[in-house]
Amino acid sequence: MQMKTATLTVLCSLLAAGGARAQDANASTRQPGDAKAMAAPAAVGTSGTSADYRLAPGDKLRIEIYKDNQLSQSLQVRPDGKITLPLVGDVAAAGRTSLELRDAINASLKDYITNPTVTVIVVEATPQVVYVTGEVNKPGAFPLNGRMTVLQALAMAGGFTDFANRKDVRILRKGATGMQTLRFNYKEALDDGREPPALQPGDTVVVK
Repeated sequence: MQMKTATLTVLCSLLAAGGARAQDANASTRQPGDAKAMAAPAAVGTSGTSADYRLAPGDKLRIEIYKDNQLSQSLQVRPDGKITLPLVGDVAAAGRTSLELRDAINASLKDYITNPTVTVIVVEATPQVVYVTGEVNKPGAFPLNGRMTVLQALAMAGGFTDFANRKDVRILRKGATGMQTLRFNYKEALDDGREPPALQPGDTVVVK
């Protein structure tokens, strides 16, 4: 009985030693960055904005010009939709993505700097809303959470009043080149089953 117990003890010791050696071997072949990759989640942007997010008045930006601390700026998109940078002056920002703004700044700086490298970071985005006004039952500002069509915005505004012109709903959109007016025929959309246009942050739906 004592011999069996001693034999089992020796076997357990050998198995434990083998497992420890296997763990040490795995640790020795692991790349230095593997532990960090396993322990930490993927980094996310500070503002949480997607690449196709379009800038709006009030957004806070960080403009980095590579190897030029004087030109690099922390600034906010003005109510007129523009920002101001040294050398280039006013640049339209509202309605553009961060990549489009980067390209515009880069093109303007080429007159002053050889091969400029520009980075645009959205530090803080303003709350995304759309506005519905005119002949609706509950006009006002409504949060834009994900994709929203003009029909959904009208529903959130309580629908049309009895005096509303449903054939000429207008969407006012401020872009990089100025104000745009998109027209939407509510009756035709219902009759034809066509996809209603999606709204963008800052859009104003006007019902006459």
